[in-house]
Amino acid sequence: MKISHQLVLAAVAAVSLIGAGCSKKVAAAKPPAAPVPAATPAPARTTPPQQTARATPRQTASQTPRSRTPDAATKARIDELLARIQDAYFDYDKHALRPDAMKALESDSKELRDILVQYPDYKLTIEGYADERGSAEYNMALGDARAKAAKDYLVGIGIPASQLLTVSYGKEHQVCDEHNETCWQKNRRIHIIAMAR
Repeated sequence: MKISHQLVLAAVAAVSLIGAGCSKKVAAAKPPAAPVPAATPAPARTTPPQQTARATPRQTASQTPRSRTPDAATKARIDELLARIQDAYFDYDKHALRPDAMKALESDSKELRDILVQYPDYKLTIEGYADERGSAEYNMALGDARAKAAKDYLVGIGIPASQLLTVSYGKEHQVCDEHNETCWQKNRRIHIIAMAR
């Protein structure tokens, strides 16, 4: 019996050592679990600044303003188109556009429209003229009505009204100074110019 009693004591001692070893391992496993909650908030704090830093360049790129006036090459093309668009002529004492006047305004004005809508700060001026007959006041009003008729036509094809200015010179700045119908016809007109640079 002494042997069995010694075996039992040895078994109890072994179980105690194993139990003591296990309890140390359990105790060692618990402390690492505690720092995990403390480590979780730190990444949450660094994430928003990274997201903000990434969002800022996108906003800057989308807010980069586009030029509202054409560059030199585009201005040269506008001048070329305006040179090809002939003056529109009017009947005596009238401001309604004749078919030949509409045709003159139509040539190249669609390309001009396609350019102008891209540059909202760039403007054209439509000058209205009359022949020498009649009072200065009457011809100023007639020149204005002619310029506005041309503006209405150009707005109708899509050029923004805000980019078309009108001015009347009445019977001033005549292109022909003879006193006959052929000459007077040349003076009853509108002329389009680009804005001053």
